[in-house]
Amino acid sequence: MKTLDGIGGNRKLWKGDIEVTAVENNTEIAKVYQDFFPKDKVIVGDAHQYLLNHYKEFDFIWSSPPCKSHSVCNYFLKGQGIIRFPDMKLYEEIIFMQMHGKDIKWVVENVRPYYKPKQSQLNNFALLTFKERLNN
Repeated sequence: MKTLDGIGGNRKLWKGDIEVTAVENNTEIAKVYQDFFPKDKVIVGDAHQYLLNHYKEFDFIWSSPPCKSHSVCNYFLKGQGIIRFPDMKLYEEIIFMQMHGKDIKWVVENVRPYYKPKQSQLNNFALLTFKERLNN
C-alpha cells in the first residue's frame, strides 16, 4: 500500500511484478497517478483513515504523510510572519505502525524537519525500525 504520494514520487523506481494500492485524496491527482501507473489500484479517499482501516491487508506499507508543516521551509515562512503547528499525522502513523504493524514491513517517510524533536530517541528509533523492517 502506498499512501499520500501525489503522482507517484518514488513509485517510479519500483520495478518488477508487484501489486500496488495507492491512496490519494485529490481526484485530479489520482487520475494523473492512474495514467502513470495503469496497473495500480487507486483509491480516492483519506489515506490516513485508509491506513487505519486496512493496514492488515498489506505485506508492505509505504506512507508519505503531508510534509509541508515539517519542512525547513518553515524558517522562511516564520520570517514572513507565518507560524503553524506541524501536522502530527507523521508521528501518529509511526507510533501506530510500531504498535500494530509488527508483522508488516513498513516505511513512514517525510522531509528533514525544521525542528529537533524533543525526544530525538523516538526519531532515531523510528529510523532504525524502518531499516530493520526492510532488511527482515
